[in-house]
Amino acid sequence: MAYELYYWPTIQGRGEFVRLALEEAGADYTDVARESEGLAVMMRMMERVDHPPFAPPFLKDGETVIGQTAAILLYLGARHGLAPKDPAGGLWTHQIQLTLSDVVAEAHDTHHPVGISLYYEDQKVEALRRAQEFRDDRIPKFLNWFETILARNPAGSAHLVGKSLTYVDLSLFQAVEGLSYAFPKATKRALKKAPRVAALRIAVAERSRIKSYLASPRRIPFNEEGIFRRYPELDG
Repeated sequence: MAYELYYWPTIQGRGEFVRLALEEAGADYTDVARESEGLAVMMRMMERVDHPPFAPPFLKDGETVIGQTAAILLYLGARHGLAPKDPAGGLWTHQIQLTLSDVVAEAHDTHHPVGISLYYEDQKVEALRRAQEFRDDRIPKFLNWFETILARNPAGSAHLVGKSLTYVDLSLFQAVEGLSYAFPKATKRALKKAPRVAALRIAVAERSRIKSYLASPRRIPFNEEGIFRRYPELDG
């Protein structure tokens, strides 16, 4: 039975981290909200299931419904060889993903620092201050942490965990892609000091299934409705 992924149909957002894992695994899945009447189906699902997710993305596998990006990837990683099988390795992988969730949240808050119900234009002054700290301090700090993990990997590989690709490699790729879209100048500077992260980004993009996906219409382009938004004034 195919997985059913539920997420907003016009943005990459948090759902893209799940899409990348499904694509790399070669899993059969339906991106429900992008189907005809799919958005209405997604909203009905949220209203009717016994354990309703707070918000998309959520994944349906038979009778099992999982919300939250990190939890979905924890579930998929164990089933598709995208995470270590040992408990300690699985927990470490999950920890890295939760830190990537922090990156996503902080990137979002650069353009909505006051409130998500307000338009960007209603909080531009605050956004300029928040973005300066994010691009000058937080982007380098996050990328340096990932660089350190890659350098210290006991397996001696070019991956974040173990000897082979895991879902956090895919997620780091997506985070760097998003940061490069939203903050191209700041991210380019930070990547110069994180060569292993930069190399991993390139390696993931060249994986056969990912490369095919990125070139397909299934990959929604970045835009100013999603988490990573390009406002040139915020890039400094």
